[in-house]
Amino acid sequence: MPVQCPQTEDQWRQYYDLRWQVLRAPWGQPREDCPLPDEEDAVHALICDDAGAALAVGRIIFRGEGEAQIRSMATAPARRGEGLGRQIMEFLEEAARRRGVVSILLNARTGAVPFYAGLGYRATGPGPKLFGQIEHVAMRKEL
Repeated sequence: MPVQCPQTEDQWRQYYDLRWQVLRAPWGQPREDCPLPDEEDAVHALICDDAGAALAVGRIIFRGEGEAQIRSMATAPARRGEGLGRQIMEFLEEAARRRGVVSILLNARTGAVPFYAGLGYRATGPGPKLFGQIEHVAMRKEL
């Protein structure tokens, strides 16, 4: 399944729906939290199934001076372990390279640290505590 940037209204709806379902709804956060204020400056990535349902999403924000941050990574729970997250990461890293980025940051939920470490990211310290309960680890990769 190819990675693409969302284009149509339905693709954007699917994209934000999956983000909300995986990253916000389990903690009682409102759907209005998606999209976030910095969406316009990001490159967005989406993988859909043959019926058009979102399976995996993510985005990268360009911070300037050769640095970017990956945020809002989500894979449909039933499709985890199929390499979809890896495809999204490769797509976003390539977008970063094309823009001259030399360092990518991210804040990984503790359960996702092994996934990102397997892609070459290293822990640099504690990350933010989201919604007062979700621990994160700050991670970085030099391209």
